[in-house]
Amino acid sequence: MNSRWVCGILCLLAPVAAQAMNESPVLFGIPVDFILFALTLIGVALFHHYTLQVALTGLLVISLYKIGFTGFHEGAGFIGWLAHLQHEWVVLTNLLGLLLGFALLARHFEDSGMPHVLPRYLPDDWKGAFVLLVMVFVMSAFLDNIAAALIGGTVAAHVFRRRVHIGYLAAIVAASNAGGSGSVVGDTTTTMMWIDGVNPLDVTHAYVAAVMALLIFGFVAARQQHAYQPIQKDASASAHVDMARIGIVAWILIAAVATNVTVNTVFPEISDSFPFLGAAVWAAIFLAVPVRKPEWSLLPDATKGSVFLLSLVMCASMMPVEKLPMASWETSFGLGFISSVFDNIPLTALALKQGGYDWGVLAYAVGFGGSMIWFGSSAGVALSNLFPEAKSVGLWLKHGWHIAVAYVIGFFVMLVIVGWHPHAAHKDIPTASHTEAAQH
Repeated sequence: MNSRWVCGILCLLAPVAAQAMNESPVLFGIPVDFILFALTLIGVALFHHYTLQVALTGLLVISLYKIGFTGFHEGAGFIGWLAHLQHEWVVLTNLLGLLLGFALLARHFEDSGMPHVLPRYLPDDWKGAFVLLVMVFVMSAFLDNIAAALIGGTVAAHVFRRRVHIGYLAAIVAASNAGGSGSVVGDTTTTMMWIDGVNPLDVTHAYVAAVMALLIFGFVAARQQHAYQPIQKDASASAHVDMARIGIVAWILIAAVATNVTVNTVFPEISDSFPFLGAAVWAAIFLAVPVRKPEWSLLPDATKGSVFLLSLVMCASMMPVEKLPMASWETSFGLGFISSVFDNIPLTALALKQGGYDWGVLAYAVGFGGSMIWFGSSAGVALSNLFPEAKSVGLWLKHGWHIAVAYVIGFFVMLVIVGWHPHAAHKDIPTASHTEAAQH
């Protein structure tokens, strides 16, 4: 089609979008936006060998629908879509930088020889697999959960001779997400809360649920893995550790954490203007090249997996999240299941605008809930890049059933022990007039 025709059509669609923005079309009481996104996710589940194509198709269809019928909070038509993309580009670029950078970081760790040494310190039989999950949980409290999942997966690949059970892969993702749920530096959602003014201590009781969940899914997954492939203790007999690569791993992680903390606490006014976190990770990678070269050949496959995730994140960012129900423990519980198929970043952003949530309960729900499906969290997508066999919703649910069970039990144990203590809104809740003004 001639480019002038495209421009003409987009211009004609703009006034239609402007008129429809205040009345989002619904089908059976559900906004069509959500239906299109649900169809995209169903396509991912059914055609898991073509997940990238399905995600990109869904992104195209949803974008055209929003351009033609509902518009965006940033404006109507194609101009509104461009404004929305400009609003989201920092989050998307940071995520891309982290996914690709941590893929190289994980290979540095694998090539260091450390995974061969770890069997010396892991117990025999199924308890070794359980202790490895505990290690991932602890690492994620201080490091990014993507890095914790990739390091855990790298270690598992060595100690189990690359015969890693899908149920155990799901458990590695769950351990990384659970470990980050009570720490404001352990997960993107809790960091968002911290930036928005939530006290870091207000999310720590998420660990009451997270630890209980770890005990449940960790036990089941460890037994699954031991039956499938026990730990090979002889793998570490003649292992040599390359301390230079270990230093590079530490250097990249320190650069990421230091940049995230510095930008979001010292210079919060510029945190949304540039992808500082992703840039810091890649600056650290390039500065370490003279010491040890990374495995650049990993990037093509890692890029495909990353583009898939970014497509879903972009789709989720275009959803009318303001139509979700108001804050309650029941809503928080439901958001855990929604976050397994719906990006938890806009869910968290909405919750922060609404106020009235118990931030620890919400942090556990949206942080750990994404573990129930492989593409429900960035940690799951990153680990699936290392283990492509995990990119199956059916197999993940069949063998990782213990994740959902652990989520439910952990959630209600937290409610019984800690209770539901909603916090007053610490930000102004947008009124209808404000929303309409933003839309126009």
